[in-house]
Amino acid sequence: MVGRLDGNRILILETREEAQFSRLLAEQGADVLQCPMFEIVDAPDPAPVSAWIDRLIAQPFDDLVLLTGEGLRRLAKLARATGREPAFVAALGHCRSFIRGPKPGRALRELGLAPSVTAEAPTSDGVIATLKGYDLAGRRVGLQLYPDRDHTPLVAAITAQGAAVDPVLPYAYDAHAAEQNVVDAIDQMAQGHVDALALTSSGQVRRLFDVAKARGCEDRLRQGLDTTPIASVGPVVSEELKAHGLTAAITPPAGAFFMKPLISAMITALATRPPR
Repeated sequence: MVGRLDGNRILILETREEAQFSRLLAEQGADVLQCPMFEIVDAPDPAPVSAWIDRLIAQPFDDLVLLTGEGLRRLAKLARATGREPAFVAALGHCRSFIRGPKPGRALRELGLAPSVTAEAPTSDGVIATLKGYDLAGRRVGLQLYPDRDHTPLVAAITAQGAAVDPVLPYAYDAHAAEQNVVDAIDQMAQGHVDALALTSSGQVRRLFDVAKARGCEDRLRQGLDTTPIASVGPVVSEELKAHGLTAAITPPAGAFFMKPLISAMITALATRPPR
């Protein structure tokens, strides 16, 4: 990477992989402000998830759509805890796998497998567009979902192609965890103490606004976001920002929707901006 982030205070909203993101930013000299936003937990009722694993093992799906790496890891964790991991992995290997982006691809490789097809874009719309290029008529399609998102359009699109969809939601978000941390982060931005807000998931954006609404500080959040450059890792986050009337000031190059390219883009963008 050319240049560094020395002296810049970067706010990150901790979810799944933010420990790695924090380390990468610190290696570039950033003063990282970490805000734990919520806790990811297993599905409150494991029975439907376990039954889905049983169906996969008994008769592997023709196709498997993986939307998140976290979801696949949670499925593997449950299979491991119940003595079904070898059969689970073997069944996965029989499926033609479609992944939304790099994270589910990494989770597959952790199991010794490789994705069959990567979506044209790492969004639900990208998955829909990619699936349209394949004949799904009469096929059984396993669909791994993630919380806090209406997946009806994706399910409907797959069903419209003549496939039978079998969805599973293997994890949930603890909606009440760490609310005060989020309020404190909002105050830091509103007070001008943050040089950039770095976002790596659309859920972070929704969580910011959900907490601000619940705690009566939406105006303060808007104030902070109006004066703090927002760095977005990719189109999923940028679309969520647009839904809230916001635009990312910093994004990595097209097709490079990863942490390191995002950090490189931040270094370039903040190089001429004096740290606060």
